[in-house]
Amino acid sequence: MKALITGSEGFVGQYLKNELIENGYEVLCVDAIQSHTSQKIDILDKEMLESYLEHIEVDYVFHLAGQANVGKSWAFPGETFQVNVVGTINLLEAIRKTNPRTRVVLIGSSDEYGILREKGKNVTEEIQLNPITPYGISKAVQEKVAMLYVQHYDMDICLTRSFNHAGAGQGKGFIFSDFASGIIEVERGKSKCLKVGNLDSARDFTHVKDIVGAYRLIAEKGKKGEIYNVGSGKTHTVKDILEQMIAMAKVDIEIEQDRERLRPNDTPVVLCNHSKLTNHTGWVPRYDLEDIIIDVMDYWRSIL
Repeated sequence: MKALITGSEGFVGQYLKNELIENGYEVLCVDAIQSHTSQKIDILDKEMLESYLEHIEVDYVFHLAGQANVGKSWAFPGETFQVNVVGTINLLEAIRKTNPRTRVVLIGSSDEYGILREKGKNVTEEIQLNPITPYGISKAVQEKVAMLYVQHYDMDICLTRSFNHAGAGQGKGFIFSDFASGIIEVERGKSKCLKVGNLDSARDFTHVKDIVGAYRLIAEKGKKGEIYNVGSGKTHTVKDILEQMIAMAKVDIEIEQDRERLRPNDTPVVLCNHSKLTNHTGWVPRYDLEDIIIDVMDYWRSIL
């Protein structure tokens, strides 16, 4: 089996590459960043993209390339829509013209659901989307575009709405990395305290290794045109995560609440219902919260 990963140099892309290779795949990689393992391809350059796809033949395309930072989407909404929507259209058009029978796994986000309130305790794929960030809206539009290609061109596309995930190698701007890097900086004497935001919300967090395992199984066993929630099915409060991380610290950690990090939150609990994913593919998570914490803490200790 041969697979192509777009956005291969990103956090998830690196894990997906390993997941596929370990399961016997030949993997081709493209990214906007040139590396010794990936071909430099700008998905906004439709001629370059189509020319590349004309000369390869793959069974699966995993589309990870995109602007994935919610905060950045507020600062650069135009760029976010260009990459996430126009870039996806360019890719689907190139596949349609060169090898329309290729199975595409298109990665979306639980941010498409928006504010869920009580529905957040059991988030199924049937819940109406109501994205409230430029990033979430761009992903919802990306999803609509993909469904158009399924219905009008009969293309073989599976879609995800992926919930929070973490692991070693994830950059700052995410809960686990921000906590871990902050704790290590206090340990090293680079900071006096760890600044935090809202600690009461409960979210569904999944190890990135489980996430990419789900993507592979969706490619192999998912059904054309189906949308799959990808998440652990368990929730943990931010406070619980913080306490477990602090317990691993080598010094006492002083906490300071930063008002700039506080965000209005009308959905105190967000829990992924992954029943459809499990029923269609047999996927179940293998890693738990402790595995995420250990991996992230070890990673930041190794680089700071």
